[in-house]
Amino acid sequence: MTAHSFPGIALKTSPGARPTPASRRAAKAPTEPVQDVRERILDTASSLFYQRGVRAVGVDLVVAEAAVAKTSLYRYFPTKDDLIVAFLEREDVDFWGLWDAVAAQHAEDPAGELQAHMQWIGERLGRSNYRGCPQINVAAEFAEQDHPARQVAQQHMVTLRSRLYGIAQRLGVPQPEQLAAQLAVLINGAFVSSGLLSGDEATPVLQAAVQALLAGAQADRA
Repeated sequence: MTAHSFPGIALKTSPGARPTPASRRAAKAPTEPVQDVRERILDTASSLFYQRGVRAVGVDLVVAEAAVAKTSLYRYFPTKDDLIVAFLEREDVDFWGLWDAVAAQHAEDPAGELQAHMQWIGERLGRSNYRGCPQINVAAEFAEQDHPARQVAQQHMVTLRSRLYGIAQRLGVPQPEQLAAQLAVLINGAFVSSGLLSGDEATPVLQAAVQALLAGAQADRA
């Protein structure tokens, strides 16, 4: 009897059947490491989320651009919210990694640390593909206070305020809480106003603003 194959129907072979060339190739084909698949999905989603906004990007687009099966995406990210959270958490790692590297170079010079932070933040604002702070962008897209992505974004803001408060304390100003709040407003304001600054003026504008804030804080002590 001649065996016929039909689309969507897998034919069983008898125990003594010889493997076909196609089955031998499939058996030898390397399996992509799990971590590589996850990273490819996250890389693709992160780029799309940042360029287009998280609400505008659906799971089907991520699957198509990453060239993976939808089941693979859901294996690593059970919901779209999980994918958004992973995107923001990775952005956090990048942001605080840069922050910590700069802070380590100015451990004994808090004023110098602030100016150095304004340097790399200004350079980030000047990138041609920069379209704002990912955390601020995502928080603006979700009105629900209990949305997991919004909570990650809010924690980023809390951490920023805390880091700035630590610098203000090291400066010895009389009202470190106030200075930290002013610096946080300056930085976040710069993130959402990048379109108002040309690539070569963002850093000097930020550094001049920091100098003015520090002068005011020191004047309070006097």
